[in-house]
Amino acid sequence: MTGFLRPPVNDDELLPLIRTKSESERPRSHSIAAKWKRHFMVQVKRERADVLLILCFLITGLLDSSCISVWGSFVSMQTGNSVYIGLGLAAPTQSTRWLKSTVSVVSFCIGSFIFSRFHAYFSPKRRWVLCVSFIVQTAITVLAATIVTLSREPPHPVPDPVGDHEKLAWHILWPIALLPFQSAGQAVTSRVLKYNGLTTVALTGVYCDLFSDVEVFTGLKENTERNRRLGAPVCLLVGAFLGGRFAHSSLGVGGALWLASALKLGVVLAWVYWPEEGCLVEEE
Repeated sequence: MTGFLRPPVNDDELLPLIRTKSESERPRSHSIAAKWKRHFMVQVKRERADVLLILCFLITGLLDSSCISVWGSFVSMQTGNSVYIGLGLAAPTQSTRWLKSTVSVVSFCIGSFIFSRFHAYFSPKRRWVLCVSFIVQTAITVLAATIVTLSREPPHPVPDPVGDHEKLAWHILWPIALLPFQSAGQAVTSRVLKYNGLTTVALTGVYCDLFSDVEVFTGLKENTERNRRLGAPVCLLVGAFLGGRFAHSSLGVGGALWLASALKLGVVLAWVYWPEEGCLVEEE
């Protein structure tokens, strides 16, 4: 009878020799998904984020200089557009520039309204919120660049009696309507990060703060506020130079818009890997 007794079965022998793909990968995939979810749910560090805002000044200079050179309208800095609107109201039949400036100002105001409420509804400094904000800005800039590229108009100004400054064609008005909307997004980001002096779309206040600083001539390591105030106009001037070169080249405004799109995408990637603040915000 003993020959018919089976030896004790090891628990390991009860396990299947071949596991299904879902069984073997489920724990690993779940841990990776949880890791990335936590990664995007954290608050990003405010420290040194001013570097990204200063880079946005370069984008502003790039867009504004190329657009004002070819279309006669700013798409980021709205002070100049407000002046053009006033001049247009004083003599509405002499130019169409004030109409394009009106489109730009209205678009910027709508963008400020929407982006600010988007950040306020979700946690303002949450990583995924900042990433989505700049992804939207990048997509809008790409759309504007595509419109300009696909238009049949010459890429840079040509001598004609009217000129692009006075044209109200769809391939000009649509980019003028789109670009200020995305510019408002980066301006709102400066408020979110509490760098109110770096709006990324204006320099008058920066110049005032820079030269009002009693320690403006101290060493580079002794005055970080002065350094960021100095970096803002330098980057905007570099961007304005590049935008001007694009506007007067065969690439035209489209080339400037594609470069701005690439820089915006770079900011998105920077937010993806930006250091976290250490405060995890759970989904509500």
